[in-house]
Amino acid sequence: MTATSTSSRIGGLTTALPFALSLGVIPLSVVAAIYGGWLILLLPILAWHLSSIMDFALGQQNDNPDAETPQAQLFWYKAITLVWPPLQMISIFGVLGYVISTGHLNRWEQWGLFAVLGISSGTIGVNYAHELMHQQSKLERWFADALLASVLYAHFRSEHLLVHHRHVGTPADPVTARYGESFYRFFPRVLIQSLISSFNAEKSMLARKGLPWHHASNPFWRYLTLQAGFVLLAALIGGWWGVFLFSVQAFWAVFQLELVNYVEHYGLTRKHLGDGKYENVQPHHSWNATQRASNWLLLNLQRHSDHHYKPNRRFPLLQTYDEETAPQLPYGYPLMIMLALLPSPWRKVMHPRVRTWRKLHYPEIKDWTPYKRARNPVPK
Repeated sequence: MTATSTSSRIGGLTTALPFALSLGVIPLSVVAAIYGGWLILLLPILAWHLSSIMDFALGQQNDNPDAETPQAQLFWYKAITLVWPPLQMISIFGVLGYVISTGHLNRWEQWGLFAVLGISSGTIGVNYAHELMHQQSKLERWFADALLASVLYAHFRSEHLLVHHRHVGTPADPVTARYGESFYRFFPRVLIQSLISSFNAEKSMLARKGLPWHHASNPFWRYLTLQAGFVLLAALIGGWWGVFLFSVQAFWAVFQLELVNYVEHYGLTRKHLGDGKYENVQPHHSWNATQRASNWLLLNLQRHSDHHYKPNRRFPLLQTYDEETAPQLPYGYPLMIMLALLPSPWRKVMHPRVRTWRKLHYPEIKDWTPYKRARNPVPK
């Protein structure tokens, strides 16, 4: 199992700066709030369309950094992730206060503005939270919790760390999209199941320590407190209408997050070994993408195969793999999540790739029905 060549150098502001591309959505949100109208569409245009155009223009990046790069050389990369959380809070609540106090946008414009702000806090903000929650620093983890609470999805940290990484590609992972499952069936299912699975995971951890689920150390109390605090702040700024706009932002952020989750592991499963056991997670259990611009925008999230294989690596050190080691998406995430909204074209693009993946990695498996139905196959 090998990554592609390790030839690129990292370290210093110059090499880190392209990953600050996502910070550009903050001034765009301010412009949209001030002028309204069609300028509200600037955020989705940047996040989805412009980054996809840049992917075609700039091509792919297949070289890898030295995975043993000292942490001291990652200062500017880390700085980018620490700058975002306060900027997102200012963006959400500053814009909320501005449009409520000025009243220069009509109700539909305000709804549209906060719907596209959800793209900022979902596509970008949750991605920053994802990077921060994997770190050991208490500050970074608190920032992750705050970002997730600002979209009313704080339990995602427990779900991601305790459930998804442990059970990805198995029936125990709600976030692994099943072969043939449309996003419109996946989305409501994962909303319910991920909340239940994350709570049960924390409950089980407390039980192993001899503690009840309602013990003060259960992070769900922190999640609820942070979320209630943000809802209260929205109410203080704009009353019930402020809470509504804040909730609109949160809904579309979660929608964006789960669109990405849907793409990342669609149709990929780990081999069942019997007695409820599965093979270890390998790079071929996640879809990989090497498009340069969308990796800048998403902090190398598309190098998802290596993230699951080595989840403690900071984003600038993530490796990419060749097609025989990890399955490759035909386009970057921004274009793929748009495609995922169209079930028929999505199946036409993805199903042949899933079947090719099955033949390459599991030629011995002839009946995939139990995997499709998310059941433990009976070993023969």
